Amino acid sequence: MKIKLMPPMIFYGFILLAIISNLFLPIKKIIVYPYNYLGIVLILVGLLIDMWAWMLFRRRKTTLNPFKRPLKLVNSGLFKISRNPMYLGMDLILWGTSILLGSLITFIFPILFTILIKKLFIEFEEKNLEKKFGKRYFNYKKRVRRWI
Repeated sequence: MKIKLMPPMIFYGFILLAIISNLFLPIKKIIVYPYNYLGIVLILVGLLIDMWAWMLFRRRKTTLNPFKRPLKLVNSGLFKISRNPMYLGMDLILWGTSILLGSLITFIFPILFTILIKKLFIEFEEKNLEKKFGKRYFNYKKRVRRWI
């Protein structure tokens, strides 16, 4: 049985790796109490962004699976600001986790997440959207940035 790597798997894996790295390889604490609690704000903002984007996809009845052809072009709500608000939300949660933990090593994971998501998913998804929606998607792409 072949298991396809999905964005939430990478996201949860990186959260776990950040926590484990912080415990066993803390290298250097760069954000200390009470400033590390600012990470909670980013985590909450990321959660809100993810939930809102997920609800927009559900309302429009289109797939969340990056490997399936999209049914509809979602370009309202958060999608007017970012073409990838779900990935943005996950990345904010990872940044917030790194700030909350405060250890230098944890900051590698949001950076790696951004690179991997772009290479493994976003580029593929954009090609699918271009094939399915053509000029509508190209115009949307001109108006709205990939992240923010």
